[in-house]
Amino acid sequence: MSGTSPQEILDTLLSYIPDDAKRYTGDVAEFVNGSVDKAADKLRDTLSNLPEWVPESFRPQAPPPPAVIAVPVGALERVQNWVSRHKILTGIVVVATGTVVYKSYKASLSLRKHRKAKRARSGGRLEVVVIAGSPALPLTRSLALDLERKGFIVFIVANTRDDELLIQGMARPDIRSFALDINDPTRVGASIEEFARYLQEPHAAIPKGKKSHLHLKSVILIPSLNYQTSPIATIPPSSFADLFKTHLLQPIVTIQAFLPILTARLHPPPPPTELANSLAKDSSKQREKEDLSPKVLVFTPSIISSINPPFHAPEATICSALSAFTEVLAAELRPLQVPVTHMQLGTFDFTGFTPAQGTKFQSSTAGRANQGLITASGVEQTHNWPDAARKTYARNFVSQSTSPIGTTGIRGMRGSSLKNLHDAVFDVIDGTITASTVRVGLGASVYGFVGRWVPKSMVYFIMGIRKVDELATWQGSAHGSPRGGSHDGEDEDKMAGTESFISVAPLEGVAGENVWKS
Repeated sequence: MSGTSPQEILDTLLSYIPDDAKRYTGDVAEFVNGSVDKAADKLRDTLSNLPEWVPESFRPQAPPPPAVIAVPVGALERVQNWVSRHKILTGIVVVATGTVVYKSYKASLSLRKHRKAKRARSGGRLEVVVIAGSPALPLTRSLALDLERKGFIVFIVANTRDDELLIQGMARPDIRSFALDINDPTRVGASIEEFARYLQEPHAAIPKGKKSHLHLKSVILIPSLNYQTSPIATIPPSSFADLFKTHLLQPIVTIQAFLPILTARLHPPPPPTELANSLAKDSSKQREKEDLSPKVLVFTPSIISSINPPFHAPEATICSALSAFTEVLAAELRPLQVPVTHMQLGTFDFTGFTPAQGTKFQSSTAGRANQGLITASGVEQTHNWPDAARKTYARNFVSQSTSPIGTTGIRGMRGSSLKNLHDAVFDVIDGTITASTVRVGLGASVYGFVGRWVPKSMVYFIMGIRKVDELATWQGSAHGSPRGGSHDGEDEDKMAGTESFISVAPLEGVAGENVWKS
């Protein structure tokens, strides 16, 4: 080993040491170094936190804070951080955006839809629509004209000779009058039977052309939409009786008259030929493909009936009754596969629409002033009330009639276009819309939401309804009660002006007390 260097001898000796011993030794050294560092840090912290009486020479200097390196944050990370901090607001924005996108998509599909009634191969009209509404109403006239343009044969129910003249004044060959006098039950039955025979007979579009059978697609009920606005105390019972007869009983009787046709499934009679069997099979297959069930559409104004504001008892009562009647009618006809749709109307813009008899016309709601009659302001209406009623109700009546959310819809905003109503009606008739209730028109959905979820006290406060501190004093029966007995015709004429205020009987045992406080 004389030629071996000391380094080689050391390496040879170290090679005999196991690898685990080397690793253990390194771990022990690292542990010792870490323990010493921790102990030094602990001692430094302890000395730096000594009480104030310890000299500063014994206090070690605190280590400098670690350097903060500013890392640039991208736009995506900033958005993610903002979303994580505002989760509720983000959810609201997502829901609102999704709703707007969905509504826009549906509106674009509705605008691109081709709305035309089916026609025969010869070009003749096949589908019939009956509108049970006064032809003096612009809503009836506009809907009839639109359905006629789309290829339907439109029948408008005429109760009087004046109604027939208005229908003839439209000068449209496929808009025809349907004489139906609901006051004469025998004539009503005869009119319905005649109409049923008309549907079962084949018709030709041109003379000597190919004949086709007509199909009743829908019966549309448009009740009278004009209502009196006044406190209940100033409405005589005779006015309530007239309103219930014309606005409630007449629509119900009209629908009742059409029920035999709606549930009869009118089909053309079988052909008396040898090919009857084959033609019957073909017609049955055709019926399976087509929807032969007529639809029933009931129109009612929805703004007043949604919130039931003060001074609108006639409209709120009648519209609620019609809504209940429509719901019951739908439940009865649903097993017979006759769909019933309740069309709840908001505000529409009738500007530019030419009404009957040259009447001036303005934008109005579907629930009032639809015959072109300009309603007097609230202040002018109160002038016709007795002093006691004016003192009791006039201030709230005027405030409510001029409120931002008055009874004519959202004040300052024009009504919806009539095209929205026309498209909705066609979509219900052709089966695109299958909902039992359809809201259309400005304010229909908004007032429905307000009436369902917003407290009534808040709604009335926005309308300007306030507490009345100074009330009218009891004046006995100076004006007379219309229920006080029978009167002849002359007496009724004399009471026409005084019947606008109904006296309330005084309370028993209360002398000189103001009954309006009770």
